[in-house]
Amino acid sequence: MKPMSSERFSGSMTALATPFRDGIVDEKAFAELVDWQIVEGTDGLIPCGTTGESPTLSHEEHRRVIEICIEVTAGRVPVIAGTGSNSTAEAIDLTRHAQEAGADAALVVAPYYNKPTQDGLYAHFRAIHDATDIPIFIYNVPGRTVVDVAVGTLARLAELPRVIGVKDATADLVRPARMRAAAGGGFVQLSGEDATVVPFLAQGGHGCISVTSNVAPRLCGELHDAWKARDLDRVGEINDRLMPLHLALFAETSPGPTKYALSLLDRCTGELRLPLVPIRDETRRTVREAMIHAGLLN
Repeated sequence: MKPMSSERFSGSMTALATPFRDGIVDEKAFAELVDWQIVEGTDGLIPCGTTGESPTLSHEEHRRVIEICIEVTAGRVPVIAGTGSNSTAEAIDLTRHAQEAGADAALVVAPYYNKPTQDGLYAHFRAIHDATDIPIFIYNVPGRTVVDVAVGTLARLAELPRVIGVKDATADLVRPARMRAAAGGGFVQLSGEDATVVPFLAQGGHGCISVTSNVAPRLCGELHDAWKARDLDRVGEINDRLMPLHLALFAETSPGPTKYALSLLDRCTGELRLPLVPIRDETRRTVREAMIHAGLLN
């Protein structure tokens, strides 16, 4: 199963923003965003991740967003549903729902705040794996969770039949090569850091769960297509166009800049949920300039 997974789950995959309007999920805007992403060439969709502001979604909203994504996608690209929590029981419940709703895989973040040991991390992911029947990606983002899922722990988890890959947001460009050596080429490695995606691919990665592709899905898709075709000149050209945007979208806490960028494209409002607040005027200018540089705005 894992060698096939590295072909199915690859390329440009979008960590979807969750549109809000007047304090509630804007289901129409979200459905339109999902469809636009697929039309523009995105290879996979991830609802209810960090970019989707999952910590501030109610359980009902969380489930509904995943269901809408699966319904609108209609099998055109894989859907990897964000189902993580710092509570193992809650993560199992959300993962079971994603499985029942028809998601192709679950993205399960390392438990935040609790600060488990490596043995605790293994036990957490093992419990979710054993309680469900859906492929699982481990989401390793130490900058958000404080804990780092070590290469050795990931290698142990990769021995489980349905732990098929990792979203690596460490920005450690040695790790893809280390993981490939530890778990083999069939273990899917998806970058969680847009700005380092090209060297990540060069070190053995298979794709990217991208924030930037919310705003520039066609360009991000073309970059990965060019990489697969080994057209390195085209990869470099697109990477240069996108780099200011990669950086601008993290000039303040994500997804604030991303939602502002989407508002400039009339894809959704820039509305966030507390404790996130609207981005500063200086950041707005930075985002707009980066979008112009990428050719997304006049």
